[in-house]
Amino acid sequence: MARRPSILKQPLFPTLNHHLIDHLTLSNLSYRRVLGLLVGPFSVIQIIIGVFLAMHHTPHVDPAFSSVEHIMRDVKGGWWLRHMHANGASPFFIVVHSYILCGSHHGSYASLRESVRCIGAVILSSMIITVLMGYVPSWGQMSFRGVTAITSPASATPVVGDTIVTRPWGGFSVDNATSNRFSSPHYLLPFPIVGASIVHPAVPYKYGSNNPSGINSSADKTAPYLHSHVKDPAGWVAFAISLSLSVFHAPNLLGHPDNSIPANPMSTPAYIVSERHPSPIHAIPRSIPNKSGGVAAIGLVSVSSPAPPPTNTAYVRSSSSRPIHDKLFWLFSIDRSPSGWIGCQPVEASYVTIGQIALVGPLFHSAITPIPGELEAFLSSAKSSTRIN
Repeated sequence: MARRPSILKQPLFPTLNHHLIDHLTLSNLSYRRVLGLLVGPFSVIQIIIGVFLAMHHTPHVDPAFSSVEHIMRDVKGGWWLRHMHANGASPFFIVVHSYILCGSHHGSYASLRESVRCIGAVILSSMIITVLMGYVPSWGQMSFRGVTAITSPASATPVVGDTIVTRPWGGFSVDNATSNRFSSPHYLLPFPIVGASIVHPAVPYKYGSNNPSGINSSADKTAPYLHSHVKDPAGWVAFAISLSLSVFHAPNLLGHPDNSIPANPMSTPAYIVSERHPSPIHAIPRSIPNKSGGVAAIGLVSVSSPAPPPTNTAYVRSSSSRPIHDKLFWLFSIDRSPSGWIGCQPVEASYVTIGQIALVGPLFHSAITPIPGELEAFLSSAKSSTRIN
C-alpha cells in the first residue's frame, strides 16, 4: 500500500519555503524595500474592514448618511472601523507613491523588468478609481460636491463626453443611481487589485530584485532571515504606529467639516475640495482654466505612468551612478509634491499658479526620460576618448 505523502511536501509548502526562507536577497537592500511589502498586507486589511462596513452601510441617498452615523455611534467598534478605513487610505497612497518614486530612482523599470512598472501602473490607476468611488457612500455635502466636481470635467471630451459623465451618474445629475454605481465597484475592485499585486512581484523573483546601487542581482546575496525578516517587521511596526496616531488622535485631520453635513443639492459650499487621497487628481483640472485642457492633462498624466520603460535609453540602472538623471529626478519629485495640498485649497490666483507649476513634473518627466540616458552616454564616451588620447 502506497504511503500518503507528508503534508509538508504538498505544493503550497515548498512554494512558501522558497519565497520566505530559501529565497536569497541582496545584502544592500535598504528599508525602502519595506514600502513595496506594505502594499499587499495593507490592501487585505482595507478589504476586510470594508466588508464589515458594507454590512452596516445602506447605499441609498436617503439613509446613506444616517447609516454612516449609525456605524459611528451604535455599531460596536464601528468608529474605529470607519476611521481606519478612511484614514488608512491616505498613508496607503503615500506608501504607494513613495514606492513608485524609489523604483524610478533605482531604475527598477529598466530592461527585463518593464512589465513590473506596467503592471504597477495598472494597479495604481485601479486604486485611484476605487478610492474615488469610495468617496460617494458617506453622502456628505463635500463628498457629493467633490464627486460632481471631479467627474463633470469629462463632459469636455469630444463626441463621447456626455456619455462618459451620464453613464457613471446613472442620469443627468449625481443621485441615487450614482451612489449604487459607485458603491458596488468600490466594494469589488479591490479583489482583482490584490490579485494583480500578487502577480506584480513575480518578475523580480525571476530576474532578481533591484537595489539602490544597481548591481547585478546575482551578486552578494544573503539569507533573508535577520536581514529582511527583521527589517520588514520593523517597517510594518513604524507604519502601524503612524497610522494609529492618525486614527486615535486626529481622525478628522484630513477631513472637511462640510462632510459632516448631509448632502444637499440646493446648497453649494464656499469652495469644493476633495478630502484626503483624491486631492492630487482634483488639483489637475483646478490648475487649468480650460475644461478641455484639464481633461487632456489628466489623460496625459495617466498615460505617462507606464511610459519610462519603453523610453529608457540608459545602460546603468541606479541614479547614484547617473548624476544628470539624479538631479532631474529630485527636481521633478519636489515639483510634484504640492499637488495634494493644492487640491484642498480654494481656487485663487496664487494656488492656481502653484498648481500649474506642480503640473510640469508629471507631464514632462516621462517625456524627457530618454534625454538623460543619451546625454550621459555621450559624456561617458567623450570622457573615455579623452583618456585614450
